[in-house]
Amino acid sequence: MVPLANAAGEPAPHRDGRFHNQASLPQDGVLKKLRIGLKYLFLRKPPQTRPATPISLQPMTREQVLDAPDHSMWRLGHSTVLLKLRGRFFITDPVFAERASPVQWAGPLRFHAPPLALDQLPPLAAVVLSHDHFDHLDEQAIRHLAPRTGVFLTPLGVGDLLMSWGVAPAKVRQLDWWQESEVEGVRFVATPAQHFSGRGLLDSNRTLWASWVIIDGDVRVFFSGDTGYFDGFKQIGERFGPFDLTLIETGAYNVAWPNVHMQPEQSLQAHLDLRGRWMLPIHNGTFDLSTHGWQEPFERILTLANQAQVRLSTPQMGERVSLDSPHAGQNWWQPRPVRQRGHAKERTMAAR
Repeated sequence: MVPLANAAGEPAPHRDGRFHNQASLPQDGVLKKLRIGLKYLFLRKPPQTRPATPISLQPMTREQVLDAPDHSMWRLGHSTVLLKLRGRFFITDPVFAERASPVQWAGPLRFHAPPLALDQLPPLAAVVLSHDHFDHLDEQAIRHLAPRTGVFLTPLGVGDLLMSWGVAPAKVRQLDWWQESEVEGVRFVATPAQHFSGRGLLDSNRTLWASWVIIDGDVRVFFSGDTGYFDGFKQIGERFGPFDLTLIETGAYNVAWPNVHMQPEQSLQAHLDLRGRWMLPIHNGTFDLSTHGWQEPFERILTLANQAQVRLSTPQMGERVSLDSPHAGQNWWQPRPVRQRGHAKERTMAAR
């Protein structure tokens, strides 16, 4: 199906060879970008930004994934989510690299290995990409997946990068905001986000960024990609909601970039604007991309969701979630109590 313009909204603003957000935002110069990059990505950060011990994962196997029922979903890390719809598999922003960085010898290091290795993924009907930043677009993963994937769905311009890496042009579908495409009976709509793009100092906003609406019959999922809070959430919710599950960016926020990443309070409001039934926070638990504690996004959004009576799903990486009936999950990020060896009686006997 050829992507078709949707009359529900305006295309992304584009002028002077660059894309722009719906709202006019301050533009950072090259020196400021370099300073932010060095400070938050490469220089030493507070120790609480990374877990002190290995985090708890749910082991996965290729066979379990293949045998799982339809409408299954798994978090593999950060914003990488594997979906099973109509017997086919789809993945968002597949990042399997050790570092979210232009180089693999420096930059934010993973907290955990992916619960399912890249070479164990099932054949993919589609890869769905939100934008070109390194924590969302992993060149080596794309090169590996190119012969094993039917379609790559990207915002405008990102597909050109994929083709330069060897992805066949016939597999690439580049969409503007409010355009849509169908893959194996599943409908994908590229919707607005408030963010920016670029993989270097001089290519800012040459490619588009987007969120995605995913529709399989009566099941509707929203994938935020990266975004600041903006009025577009209400428009998306009015046009495509209610959503059974919203995958909402909740992490890597900072006062230094308030317009392009959301604080947890804004993430919750975005979910409400979208008319979501369950919220699942993503963009956390894998890389230290800011200076807040790695557990903080989970704790803050859990408190906020309880106060607002919002149903929140926080599965472990690798834990299956049913899109038909999501579950709350456990607070797996919280420290587990240290168990003493032996029973009290044994310790008493040993003391004699």
